[in-house]
Formats: sequence, structure tokens, C-alpha cells
Amino acid sequence: MTAKTHAAKGRSAPSSPADRTLDRIDRRLLARLQQDGRAAVSQLAREVHLTVTPTLERVRRLESSGYIEGYFARLSPRRLGLGLLAYVEVSLDRTTPDAFERFKHAMLAHDEVMECHMVAGGFDYLLKVRVTDMESYRRFLGDRIAALRGVQQTHTYFVMEEVKSTHRIIVPG
Repeated sequence: MTAKTHAAKGRSAPSSPADRTLDRIDRRLLARLQQDGRAAVSQLAREVHLTVTPTLERVRRLESSGYIEGYFARLSPRRLGLGLLAYVEVSLDRTTPDAFERFKHAMLAHDEVMECHMVAGGFDYLLKVRVTDMESYRRFLGDRIAALRGVQQTHTYFVMEEVKSTHRIIVPG
């Protein structure tokens, strides 16, 4: 249905390309797979009131079109001995494309860095870092962050309690 057809029928046109390609069933599948990526196709089919073949085709289409980027197991950091979680603000001494690229590549090489975001505001990057303890964090900060050419300053915030930690995002409906 085109934007003209929507207007003629008194409805608003879809607001984004995602809205044009996802229907109610696709959205339900996405929400359900976020909840349990290991759900059997037969169970998904029952939940969305389709047979197995069209359900599997929809899931494959959602994967191939990039709506589903992958599946993973959520591990327990505490059971693995990685109980210290910190957020680190990083300020660079210059904001040039070369400095950004150098810092980006350095962060991609460190498994302790779970997330690295370039941000706007009073600093340049926000890191989410998970390590075993305070001593390992001190070594990580000194050897891998502060020692990088171009890092001017860091501020660290240690997490005292994880109130909410989720991988789920809202599936617009």
C-alpha cells in the first residue's frame, strides 16, 4: 500500500522503512525471540497462529534483512569471576578523525571493554568495562587506557548494584 493509498483511506503512511516491512506477526516473532532465542520454530508457530514453514520463512527473512543480528547465551559474570563493573568516561587530547580511529581500534582489541560509545558532551567516549576486581581494573586502566597516545583524562564510576541489565529493545508496534 503506497502513501497515497494510505492517505486516500484516511490512514497515515508508515513512518519508516521498518514499519513498511514488519507486520504484527513479525513484531511478535521479534519480541518472542528476544525473550528466548532458543524457542523452537514449532512453538513460535503456535504462538503466532501459523504453520511451521511460514514461521521459519519469516524468521529467516528477519535474519537476512538484519532485524535479527544474532543469538547468544547470557552468561553470569559473577560465576565467571568478573564481579567488577565500571563505566569510564574518556577524554581525548584532540578530536581529530585520526585520534578517534586510533582510540576505536584500541578499544576493539580489549575484551574487558563490553561497550564503547563515542558521545557528545563533556567527554569523548563512554566505556562499559567488566573485570575481576579493583586490582585488575587498576592495571587495565593504567596499561590499556591511560597509556594510549591521545588519552587526556578518564573518570571512572563503579557499579554498586545492577538494578536493570537487559539486551531487549522495544519492538515498535
